Amino acid sequence: MNKNLFKLVSGLGILGCVTVLAAQPSQAQPAYGSYLGVGAGFGLSNGNTAFGEGSKTSLLLSGRYKFLEVPISLRTQVLIGNSTAVVPTVSFDVPLNFDADVYLGAGISLANTIDTTPVGNKNSFVLQPGIDYSVPNSNLVIFGNVLFAFDAYRNAPGTTATSLQTGLGWRF
Repeated sequence: MNKNLFKLVSGLGILGCVTVLAAQPSQAQPAYGSYLGVGAGFGLSNGNTAFGEGSKTSLLLSGRYKFLEVPISLRTQVLIGNSTAVVPTVSFDVPLNFDADVYLGAGISLANTIDTTPVGNKNSFVLQPGIDYSVPNSNLVIFGNVLFAFDAYRNAPGTTATSLQTGLGWRF
């Protein structure tokens, strides 16, 4: 990934994190409901390309379990391609309005594979800023997030894998 794109993606991730941490208490209700969704994951970074650790695109299966009394959700993303990565996180959700939440999640990337996934090919710690938007008068949720998997490449120690996920969910 070129340095300018990395700086842009990193800046957006940091901006999302700062927004979540600096947000004033809101009177809005959170975007209620758990959901299951599908979409795509786009790897934005490379490990050691000489060892085949290039960026990947994958099918995304996503789920959110929303605790209604507290601003916490359990989330899992499964990135399916030549190899599969499972990324469970716990997130702190901040309502923007009745239909939208921004969140910051932390968890792990279970990607101990030979082939590279959008979040690398090694188990790692993950930060996940994102947004959920509930389409009014429906059970549809549009979601998007960025995964920052730290030290995620087997042949490129210390390199962070960055992946953008987006998709459509069904709220239940």
